[in-house]
Amino acid sequence: MSSSDRKFAAPIKRILGAAGLGLLLVSGGCQVRPLYATGSGVDAALKSIEFSEADDRIELEVRNNLIFLVAGGAGEPANPEYEVDIKVKTRNVGVLVDSSADQDRAGRIVLKADFTLTKKATGEVLKTGHRSSVALVDFNTQEYAKIRATRDAENRAARELAELIRADLAAWLGR
Repeated sequence: MSSSDRKFAAPIKRILGAAGLGLLLVSGGCQVRPLYATGSGVDAALKSIEFSEADDRIELEVRNNLIFLVAGGAGEPANPEYEVDIKVKTRNVGVLVDSSADQDRAGRIVLKADFTLTKKATGEVLKTGHRSSVALVDFNTQEYAKIRATRDAENRAARELAELIRADLAAWLGR
C-alpha cells in the first residue's frame, strides 16, 4: 500500500465509522415523533382546546392566532376537553433615543404570556407555562406612522407568541 492510498483510507474509515454509529443511535429505540403529524392523538387533543376570553386587543390577537393554529382554521370546538387560560402583558421599550429631540427612534415590543392548561371535566391543572416574544419597531416622526408601526409590531409579536404556546401545548399533549 502506497502512502497516497493510506492518505485516502483514513478519512473513508472515519466516514464509515460515523455512519455506522449514526445507524446504531437511530435504531436504538429512538422516540422522536413529528410534532405536526396529522392523524396523531396530538392533533385531536389540540382541536379539543378552548381558550379563555381576552381582556385587551393584544391578548385577543394571541387568542385568535392560537385558535387558528390549534384547530387549523376550524374555530373552537363545541365540546372542549381542555381549557387554556392566557394572560398577556405588553411592554413598549425605547432602545434608541434621539437626545437632541428627546424622541424614541426605535424600540421593542415585548409580550409575556402566562398560560395554564386544565382538563375541563375535572379542573385538574395539567401544565402551566411562561413564554415571551419580542418584535422590533422603528418609530417615525409622523404620529400615525408611529402608531401603525407599533400595532404591526404588536401583531408580529402576538403571532410568534401564539406559535410558541401552541408548540408547548402540542409537546405536552403528545407525551
